[in-house]
Amino acid sequence: MEKTRTYTYDPRRVSSQELLSRSGLEGLQAMIAGELPAPSITATLGFRLVQIEVGLAIFEGMTEDFLNNPIGTIHGGYAAAILDSALGCAVQASLPLGLASTTVDLGIKYVRAMTVNTGLVRAEARVVHFGRSIATAEAKLFGATDGKLYAHGSATFQIFKPGGD
Repeated sequence: MEKTRTYTYDPRRVSSQELLSRSGLEGLQAMIAGELPAPSITATLGFRLVQIEVGLAIFEGMTEDFLNNPIGTIHGGYAAAILDSALGCAVQASLPLGLASTTVDLGIKYVRAMTVNTGLVRAEARVVHFGRSIATAEAKLFGATDGKLYAHGSATFQIFKPGGD
């Protein structure tokens, strides 16, 4: 027996000029409000940005069977993707007008397996350090109903002015 999964995403792309005309926080707030499209990866994997503040990003997603790995648990790549998104957005929300960031390093620690029965998960990321050229952030992935920690991670980001060296 096969299942079919259909999902909808906004195919619009945000130009770098449009994003750079806002602070990182303003751009992400516009995505939550639906004024700007969310990255299509969020629809593909079934998670979304639900809260954003300077230095804080929270994503939520559902564990579903299309995310399973060969042994029947949720693939670690799902945890990595939602944590990476939260980490990156926590840093992006801290960026002033005209600056961007890119991931330099990402580390994930898996502490327990997620299954389809885990249900809603919540990734919470906070900036630990924000300097002129480097930022770091840490995140945790919890079950929204059971409160259990499933994975945690950290990342380093380079901060730069697009178009410059």
